Amino acid sequence: MTTTYALDIQGLSITLPNTARPVLHGVDLTVAAGETVALVGESGSGKTLTSRSALRLLPPGALVEGTVAVGGDDVLAMNAERVTALRTGTAAMIFQDPRAAINPLRRIGDFLTEAVVLPKVMSRPDATARATELLHAVGVEESILDKYPGQVSGGMLQRVMIAGALMGDPSLLLADEPTTALDVTTQAEVVALLARLQQRFGTGLLFVTHDLDLAAALSDRVYVMYAGRIVESGPANGLFAHPRHPYTAALLASTPRLDAPAGRLLAIDGLPPDLRTELTGCPFAPRCRQATEVCDRQEPDLRSIPDRPGHRAACHHSDHLKGFEASKAIEGPEGPEGPEGREGLEGRAADV
Repeated sequence: MTTTYALDIQGLSITLPNTARPVLHGVDLTVAAGETVALVGESGSGKTLTSRSALRLLPPGALVEGTVAVGGDDVLAMNAERVTALRTGTAAMIFQDPRAAINPLRRIGDFLTEAVVLPKVMSRPDATARATELLHAVGVEESILDKYPGQVSGGMLQRVMIAGALMGDPSLLLADEPTTALDVTTQAEVVALLARLQQRFGTGLLFVTHDLDLAAALSDRVYVMYAGRIVESGPANGLFAHPRHPYTAALLASTPRLDAPAGRLLAIDGLPPDLRTELTGCPFAPRCRQATEVCDRQEPDLRSIPDRPGHRAACHHSDHLKGFEASKAIEGPEGPEGPEGREGLEGRAADV
């Protein structure tokens, strides 16, 4: 049986002017129809650029390799007219800050309807009726159509943004950290709303987030991105319960938790690699407590984890990380202040 993909990214590499390496490097990512997929990683890892590539929202001067197929059609090969049709119907994006994405000088009703009225996808009466239906679906009264963005709260405006993204009945919904600017209570409401709408409309959802707990609760599958590369992917429950890449484990260990032991919050040493610097070997090696000489020399392939269907990791030592304690990815054997260095790590990695 052939899987129908709402989004199918294969071998995507993007290089920007005045950089020494690609911003994205060999990215493979899929979202099936009706599936929720999370894309997680630190700021600057390439998550937003990956999601925006599905709408061909690329920076000026970008050199692109690979394919980005939405509904089976390669977005990168489309002419301008087809890209416009894609953005008004097939795929839509929910941005993280609705106040930056919605024109403050236009009424909310105009924002919701013009994307389908101007290209003549719908008549204005039909568009207004569709907007009213979707506003009810996201828990908002139609009276908001006559209001300006500045007259409503951030949480209400984010609901409007979600309704706007669904106006063209898209098969793919791209959510770029849609809860970042919201308070905790409103975040929970928006996430629950997205889950309900995704099930109701059968839309494929790519959810970009820093929040690993949110990714685990919302998604079917997860991709972990570092330095423009996918370093681990797999079913959400298995990947977070048993990470097989030290970066994933480090992210989990540095996530604030109410039941965490007292003391300083763990953090990942160092910084992500600079785009002005070429990379050799594993890009995470300079920050990794498990790194050995082979990690400095050779970039690991993204390979399948034995006995874990659909789970893959790009780590030379992934076979030895079964049962690995997440805190070791940050603390090392001597605690958070005492890294042991590289000597003897070959033997220790084999013992993990």
